[in-house]
Amino acid sequence: MASYGTMQRPSTTSTSTLPTTTHPHEPKDTTRKTRNDFKLLFPFNIPATPEAAAVRIIRNLGYFRLYYILFIWTILFITLLPKRKVSLIFLVAMTAVTCLYLVLLRVVPNSVVLHKIIDRRLVLALLAIVTMVELILTRAALHLFLTLGCGTPVVLVHAVLRVRDDLFVEEEASAAGELVPLRPTSEPKLSDAV
Repeated sequence: MASYGTMQRPSTTSTSTLPTTTHPHEPKDTTRKTRNDFKLLFPFNIPATPEAAAVRIIRNLGYFRLYYILFIWTILFITLLPKRKVSLIFLVAMTAVTCLYLVLLRVVPNSVVLHKIIDRRLVLALLAIVTMVELILTRAALHLFLTLGCGTPVVLVHAVLRVRDDLFVEEEASAAGELVPLRPTSEPKLSDAV
């Protein structure tokens, strides 16, 4: 039985002596097992093949899409702030319309019209196109294209290099050289249920 916080004296019948350590950072108790279970996860990694990069881009664009949109929107907002007040007002108004539409989707989850007849992706694409046309008509096209030209490569580099840490590969299959689909760790395996 282990007693925490107290030291145990060696028995007097034992003839073995404890090794003396001269270095202050070496452990004094050599019988204690050290645990090296700590695993440091680094969220960025270069993909092995172009196909892996394409899969990672698609997966990360789906997973981080809100953050990528907010990143580009913030850059556009900051670039419009000093000189293009009218364009900034249009940008904020279209953002408010988009947010109201998304809130309406959440408030009325059982609406056949909002969820079945009108596709959410179509409405959001139309809102994005209308916003771009408004920015072009208010002579803020240069700001829009510079923002998209500078923000899109940053987003793509992040999407290529970012590795999601909640996904894993089954070790048996990857050791055999097989390609296996990645699954989130939160979903139970079929083999666990059986």
